[in-house]
Amino acid sequence: MKKTYIIAEIGINHNGSLDIAKKLIDVAAVAGCDAVKFQKRDPDVCVPEHQKMTMRSTPWGEMTYIDYKHRVEFGKREYDEIDEYCRDRGILWSASPWDLNSLEFLEQYDLPFLKIPSAMITNKGLMRKSARTGKRIIFSAGMSTLEETDQAVKWMREEGADFALLHCNSAYPAPLEDLNLSCITTLKDRYNCEVGYSGHEFRLGTTVAAVYLGATILERHITLDRTMWGSDHLASVEPQGLIKLVTGVRELETAFGDGIKRVTEGEISSRNKPQLRHKL
Repeated sequence: MKKTYIIAEIGINHNGSLDIAKKLIDVAAVAGCDAVKFQKRDPDVCVPEHQKMTMRSTPWGEMTYIDYKHRVEFGKREYDEIDEYCRDRGILWSASPWDLNSLEFLEQYDLPFLKIPSAMITNKGLMRKSARTGKRIIFSAGMSTLEETDQAVKWMREEGADFALLHCNSAYPAPLEDLNLSCITTLKDRYNCEVGYSGHEFRLGTTVAAVYLGATILERHITLDRTMWGSDHLASVEPQGLIKLVTGVRELETAFGDGIKRVTEGEISSRNKPQLRHKL
């Protein structure tokens, strides 16, 4: 079995704090994840006009929604420090661009991949320009129809991109009955490409099961504490849960085997006990 590439999605769970971001990087590194991932937005572009001046209660007091989005967004100073910190911790990092300005911003870093979120896979300009960067593209297909996913895959192939597709349910948290893990096989058969899984459920076992079904990339949101303020914390995995998840995946990889029936070395002593075996 191919080693599963495990991405710890920090996203916006840093709540605008570089200190929290570093703690989450530590959590992912200790658990044995391959990479951490953030989300990058230009709030002036991404926030709809009718929402910008809406008032919102935040840990920093009442403020407009656009001011809040700017408050929690990292810029060059923070990402320069994240880039150096990840190198020191021996873990890769990347981010999801939600707009063309953010894509251009991320191109200054030597990222192993770009992740396009489910909400953006119908954005033709973002999808095509991301593919043209020459970086590996990972995109998830949550809340997307089969026809929309067809089009996203077509754009990737037309641009000659190295890409992978993640099965996903975009509810936060996602109910077990809606996970439809069997769709991993459907996507592999339909597109003949690498397929992974981006999970937003409470459980861990379902994510491990995705690997059994053929997912070679896993993405789960992580948090220091599910009770923290913010929209994504509730559907995220806490530090001890992340260790259990990575351990479970690595154990499955070890146990999966090659499917060839043989007598193992550990069985030989049992096999040689005369009272246990009858010659054919």
